[in-house]
Formats: sequence, C-alpha cells, structure tokens
Amino acid sequence: MKFALITAIFLSSIGLAQAASADKGQALVEKANCASCHGAGLNAPILPAYPKLAGQYADYVYYALRAYKVGNTNAQFGRNNAVMSSQVQTFSDADMHDIAAYIATLPGNFVVKK
Repeated sequence: MKFALITAIFLSSIGLAQAASADKGQALVEKANCASCHGAGLNAPILPAYPKLAGQYADYVYYALRAYKVGNTNAQFGRNNAVMSSQVQTFSDADMHDIAAYIATLPGNFVVKK
C-alpha cells in the first residue's frame, strides 16, 4: 500500500514538473527585464556580484526564486536581496516554474573543473 502511494505521488510530481513552459518563462523574463542586471542571454551580468543564470538547473532557479519571494519571513529558507525580492513578488508559483524552465534551456558557459 505504501509503495503504491509513493509511486503515485512520484509519478504525479513528474507530470507537474513537465508542465512548466519555457515559452511562458521567456515572456516573463523579458517582461521583468531580467537582462538589465543579468546581461545578454542572462549570461553576462553587468556587475560581478550578479550571477550568471543561463544553463542553471531549473530546480535550483525555482528554489532560488521562491527563497527571494519568502525573504526575511523564514531565516532558514529565505534569501534577502531588495531587488530580487521586489522582482519576484508578482510571480505565481507556476510563473517561477516557467521562468526556471526557460533559464535551464539557455546556453551557459559554466565550467566544471575536475
């Protein structure tokens, strides 16, 4: 019984994760003008303090956006950045998934050193 329940939850979560739309995410990124700080293709930040986003894992981007939205209300999960906190307040959970899906499709130049 437990196995069937866990399997059903797992399979339903896969379907939800695939429901994110990179096209909708692109429109949201353009509307929010994310490139004004994160640079062209979200891969050339205007200041070294701003991260490169292109090519980042979708789940990482989603949880980072959620943490900015939570802000100071949860010290263990929230992220405190005035600019990002104000940017994400208007985004729904689905919007953040769409944005993350779009960012994951962008070609990035992250290097993994061994």
